[in-house]
Order: sequence, then structure tokens, then C-alpha cells
Amino acid sequence: MDVTWSDDLATGVYDIDDQHKEIFRRFDRLFAACGQGKGKEEVLQLLIFLEDYVKEHFAAEEKLQMRSAYPDYTSHRAEHTRFVTDVAKLTNEFKSEGVTLSLVIMTNKTLAAWLVQHIRKTDMAFASYLRQQGK
Repeated sequence: MDVTWSDDLATGVYDIDDQHKEIFRRFDRLFAACGQGKGKEEVLQLLIFLEDYVKEHFAAEEKLQMRSAYPDYTSHRAEHTRFVTDVAKLTNEFKSEGVTLSLVIMTNKTLAAWLVQHIRKTDMAFASYLRQQGK
């Protein structure tokens, strides 16, 4: 699965888009490593990065949602929580079993697909709300 940043993923909220682009860069690094047969070495680095970075990114998004009285804050936050849980499960699998081909595939499918879907649906809805509010 190839995940590449494109302008149709831009929310128009500069900080959020910048953070999304960094996450995509990390996935690109994993996909490039997989293409070279080195995905196992790169997957742990991605999981460690995601554990820290998405918490920071999600906190920034959620703070902005609370400040703007976003009505779908609770459901948006629940999606973030599920993603953090998924990353933790994959990290724990790595720690208990080492990096397996199935872990690399699961990381690609689960996390990358979630990221694109979340941006296109949930983050775009929030960005639309911000524009309607004139923020």
C-alpha cells in the first residue's frame, strides 16, 4: 500500500497539515524500506515515532477543537484514542514477537489506511467547521 501526501489531504489548517505531512514522510520511509526488503528494520522506528508524535499531534488538534467548541469533539477524540491503542498493540506485538512480515503488513494496512481515511473524513469535517466559524 502506497501512502503519499497530496493536496486533496490538506485541511487548510497550517499546523495540522504540517504535522500530517511529517507522518506521511515517516510512512514513505517505511514503504521505501519495504520495497528494498528492509521493512523489518524500519517498522520499529515508525512505531516509536508514532507513539510519541501522534499523541502530540492529536493533543494539538483536540485543543483547537475545544477552543472552537467543535460539536463532534468527543467522536473525533475517540478515533484518536483508537489509533493510539492500535499503535500500542502493534508495538507490543513487536516487543513480544520481534518484527515479523505480518507486523510490517499490518502496520502498512492498518495505520496507513486509518490515517488517510481519518484525514479525508474526520479532519476535513473539523476544518470545514473552522472555516464556517471564520477561524
